[in-house]
Order: sequence, then C-alpha cells, then structure tokens
Amino acid sequence: MNQPNILWICTDQQRFDTLGCTGNPYVKTPNIDALAAQSAHFDRAFVQSPVCMPSRASFLTGRYPRTTRLRQNGQVIPDDEVPISRLLADAGYHCGLVGKFHLAPSDPKINATIEARINDGYSEFCWAGDPQDLWGLHSGYTAYLAEKGLKFETRPHPKSRFVDIGMPEEHHETTWCAERAIEFIQRQAKGPAPWMFSLNMFAPHHPFNPPAPYLERYMEMLDDIPLPDALDDDLSTKPPYQSHDAEGAYGHTFEYSKHISPTDHRMIRAAYWAMCDLVDAKVGAILAALEASGQSDNTIVIFMSDHGEMLGDHGIYLKGPYFYEPAIRVPLMLRLPGRILPKRYSDLIEMVDLAPSLLEACDIDRYNGMQGRSLWPLMNGKIEEGTHRDDIYCEYYNAMPFHDNPTAQLTMLRTDQHRLVVDHANDTGELYDLKADPSEVRNLWSDTASMSTKVRMLERLTHRMAFTADPLPPRLTEW
Repeated sequence: MNQPNILWICTDQQRFDTLGCTGNPYVKTPNIDALAAQSAHFDRAFVQSPVCMPSRASFLTGRYPRTTRLRQNGQVIPDDEVPISRLLADAGYHCGLVGKFHLAPSDPKINATIEARINDGYSEFCWAGDPQDLWGLHSGYTAYLAEKGLKFETRPHPKSRFVDIGMPEEHHETTWCAERAIEFIQRQAKGPAPWMFSLNMFAPHHPFNPPAPYLERYMEMLDDIPLPDALDDDLSTKPPYQSHDAEGAYGHTFEYSKHISPTDHRMIRAAYWAMCDLVDAKVGAILAALEASGQSDNTIVIFMSDHGEMLGDHGIYLKGPYFYEPAIRVPLMLRLPGRILPKRYSDLIEMVDLAPSLLEACDIDRYNGMQGRSLWPLMNGKIEEGTHRDDIYCEYYNAMPFHDNPTAQLTMLRTDQHRLVVDHANDTGELYDLKADPSEVRNLWSDTASMSTKVRMLERLTHRMAFTADPLPPRLTEW
C-alpha cells in the first residue's frame, strides 16, 4: 500500500471540552464531531507542557520539553533537534505548513523576517504568528490582507470589554489558513510524492474576537452559559502562581481574572466557543476538498491542539504554571480509512506519542531520539485498550516570564485517579483525588490521611523524570 499522506490540523489553546463529541451542548461543531466518529478518538490526551513552545517542540519531536531543551517561550529550539517534518521529508515526503510553527520567538531581535528556522523539512512554509502581527514580521496573513487592501482590525463588543468583534469570516486568519490548505491539497492530488501538510490555526487563542455572526448565536443563550468551574476556589492552599494569576492572567499582564462580572465570564466563554465553531466550519471545508481531490482514503487526518485554556476555571484565564485538566487535556483524533479503527479510546495518551505513531503508520524507521510510545498498535487493535500508559507526565520549567519570584519550576504526574504537582521552587505542591474531586478543589498535599498516596505518587514521578533522560547519542559499541 502507498505511504499515506498526512493532513495535520493543530489549533492553538483549544481545551478538550469544546466539541459536541466531547459533551459540550453549546458549541456547533458538526464537522469535527463527524471526523471523531470516523477516527481513533482519544478522549484523554494530554500535552507535555501547558505552554505553546515547549508543548509544540515536544509533540513535533516525540521528546519531552527538558530533553528538547526548548523549555520556555522565548527560546529558540536547538538546531540539532529533529522534528517529524524533517524525518518525513528525508523519507521522500513533500511537506508544507501554514500558520504558526512557534519553535522560535516571533521577534525581530531574533530574526528580522519570519520565525527563525532550523532544518525542519518544510519546502513550503507560509508562516504567520499572531494575526495582529504585533512584531511587524513578514507574516503571510498580513501580506494577504495587504494584497486585499485590508488591515487587521477588531472593535469592542458592547456587552464586555474582554470580547471584541473580529475580522469578517472571509478574511479571518482561520479562513486564510484553510484556503492555503485547500490549495495545497488540490495541487498535490497529481503529485508523485506523498505529502504532509501542517495547518496551524491561531484560533481559539486569545484575544477573544470571533466574527460577529459566530458570536451572535450565543447572545440568545447567554444567560444559560454556565459560569467557570470552581470559580470561587480557595487558591491559598495551592502554589502561589495560581493566586497571582487569578488577580490577572499572565501575572496581571491581562485583566482577565476571577473578579470580573458573571456577564463577562459568560461573554468570554461565548466568544471562545464561537472561535471553535469557526474552526469547525473551516475543518469541514478542508475535509470536503480532500474528499473531492480523491485523496481522502490515503490520508491520515489529525485534529488536535497544542494545549488548553483555563477559561476562568479556578478563577484563572489563559495558561501558566498549573496542570488542571483544562490546561493540558486536548482533543486528539486520527483518521485513516481501512487502517485506523474508528473507535473512542479512554487510554491515557501523551502527545509525545504522536510523532512515533506517524512514523510507524508511514513505515519509516523510528528516530533514535524519540521518547514517546507509538499509538499505531492500539489504533489497529493489536494491543488491548487500557494498556497504553499508566500515567501522564508534564513539565513547566520557567516556561513563561511572569513567574520569576521565585522561578516557577513544576512537574506533574496524573494517573487514572490522582494528580500530583510538585512546586520545586516552593517545596510545596498539589494532590487531588480525581474520582472524588473532579473539579480539583481540595488539595490533599498536606492531608495526613493521604500521605501514603502522596508517597506513591512522588515515587512514580521520580521514575518518570528519570526516563526523560535524552536517549541520544545512541550507544555505538558494547564498551
């Protein structure tokens, strides 16, 4: 059988519960819901960092953040790291990208044109960072707007100072990304080589600014939209970064906090969900184009996100040094008709597992530096469901510049029942019983009755940390 193409759709900051198929009764996501029904749909997939750059480097290389050395936003990925796009290109794939990549800063001090690149394997690289192009680099989306005689503009929504009315749908960055993907798919229909296309939309990342029609639908149900979960959580029993960010996201850089009005909380949720609805509409258009091109039956379609969004849960917005479910659990589905079983899985999945899975699906040798476990046997029914992993490991090594007093260094282990977080800078942490306390309100870190559980979890965490040691360079001889 021919090597499959890969259509890799990665949104930005989309938490797991933003789809109809994951139980959200408010959103309108029929296209992604249909994709999920045709896919291996992993209901409990977790990124290895709650922050963009460490997470992206991790799932693109199949290596943990501390191993890739891209542990923080603002770093440049070391040039000896090998993303899967390069491995595919070396194996004969034609690789293209539109939208974000974010393995280096979008800062003219680092590179005056676009994001700095290593040997990433992309022969087509239509890059765009933040749609506002705040740094003034050579964004493909900004160039597109200029060609149309347009510029990026939003206007405040009258019901909330935290929500804007965004660009019209036809000129939205999400639409621009989708159109570039469709053009690529159509061009490659007659191409001689298998292909991989990375579609990295910025939505639903803040600021919360969907097109007006997508937001309007939610205005009719605004009072029915639930307030954030655990909004009144007492964060004083938890690492100090949470209380800090509950006063204003990103260490007060943004005003979003637990102290805003119920209407503002609901408006932000409505705008965020509206951006997810827009993503769904464009995913539908892309999948229709893939089908029309005759390539659907031999293309792996991936839908995922790089990390989650707190969205006011626990009184916190955006992201930071915390590992609640909304921050690190993301959608993940993979479709390949006839070769991937369409099934919903409850296995614990790390996104570091994705790159080795794709190599195995494409019959390409595993790269020696990868640390993830291939999902291919699970997706083909060759191993029993529930046996892939026993726990999830995540890291935060001063990943953002807003928590440096003291420096935020945290690690996390999540099992089926418990979550343990160690705050290495403050000699404290968190322990939750996810079955008894799914909202993660009661911190059992200092609970005497939970000491034996805490000890077992700490032991497991140290074992996971030990196995993040870099497998490179490979052993060449016995001695």
